[in-house]
Amino acid sequence: MTDSFRSLQQLAAAIPDGARIAVAQDSCGVSMALTRALIRRKARGLHLVCVPISGMQADLLIGSGCVDTIETSAVSLGEYGSAPRFLAALRSGRLRLLEATCPAIHAALQAGEKDLPFIPLRGLIGSDIVRVRPDWKVMENPFADAARVAMGGDPIVLLPAIRPDVAIFHAPFADREGNVFIGRKRELLTMAHAAFRSLVTVERIIEGSVFDNPATAAGSVPAIYVDGIAVVAQGAAPVGLPENYVPDGALIRRYASAALSEEGFAGFVREWLQANAETDDNTIGSGHSTVGAVGAVPAVDASAALASKQGAAS
Repeated sequence: MTDSFRSLQQLAAAIPDGARIAVAQDSCGVSMALTRALIRRKARGLHLVCVPISGMQADLLIGSGCVDTIETSAVSLGEYGSAPRFLAALRSGRLRLLEATCPAIHAALQAGEKDLPFIPLRGLIGSDIVRVRPDWKVMENPFADAARVAMGGDPIVLLPAIRPDVAIFHAPFADREGNVFIGRKRELLTMAHAAFRSLVTVERIIEGSVFDNPATAAGSVPAIYVDGIAVVAQGAAPVGLPENYVPDGALIRRYASAALSEEGFAGFVREWLQANAETDDNTIGSGHSTVGAVGAVPAVDASAALASKQGAAS
C-alpha cells in the first residue's frame, strides 16, 4: 500500500501561497473539495493555470482572495452566466490576467511534460493575443522552404513551457498503490506529467491494481506522478463528475446570483463550507479507515520533485 493517502487538509497545506496551480475544466474532474480546503486555509497569491478554461472553481478562489494571477482561455459558468467574482476582480485591477487560447495552454503543458523550454504553435499570428502576451515570442521558422521565404518568410510563435508547481483534480477512483483512474480525460495525464507535484481527490479506493485490468489501465495516471490522494465522495460537486454524477444546476444557479455582490458571495461561501464541513473533516476516518494513518505531504519543492520524476522515468 502506498503512503500517498492524506486528509483533505493535508493536501491543502502542501500547496504553499504563491504556487502555480493547474486546474481542470468542468468536464474533466474539478476538485471542489480541495477548493474548499484552500479557501478554509486562506491560501494567498496563487497563480491559476486553467486547462484550458475554468468556471465555478476559479470564481470561488478569486472571490475568496486566494488568486493573484490567472492564465486561461476563459472563465465562465456556462449556461448559468458569467463568472461574477472573476469579472469584479478584473475590473478592480486586483487580478492579473494572462490571456491564452485553448491550443496554446495545451501545447505549453505538453512542452512542460517533455521538459522543453518552449514549443512552437501556429494559428496565433494576426490575432491581438500575441500583442498582450510579451512572453510569447515570434521568430522565423528556421526550416521554412524556399517558396515560403520568397513569399516573405514563415513567422511562428514560440510559447514558454508551463510547469505548474501543483496539478489538482478529482477522479473516480484510485487503487491502494496510488494509481489514479481518469478515464478518457487525457489532459489530466498531461497536467500530472507537466506539474512538479499532483494532488488528487477521488470518490473511492478500489482493491487490486488499475493496471491489471485492460478496461482501466490505459486511462490511469501512474502513482509516480501522484503525490497525495484524499478520498472525498462527491468531491467534484456541485460541478459534477462526467460519467459519475451530473452538475447540481440549482446550486450553481444560486451561486451565479449570489456572487453578483460581495455580500452575497460571502454568504454563499460561508453556507457552502458549513454544509460540507463534516465530510471534508473526515476524509480519512469513517468509511476510509482502512487506508491507515498518514503523515503530512511535504510542501512543493520544484527542483526535488523534477529530479524524482526524471529519475523514476529513466
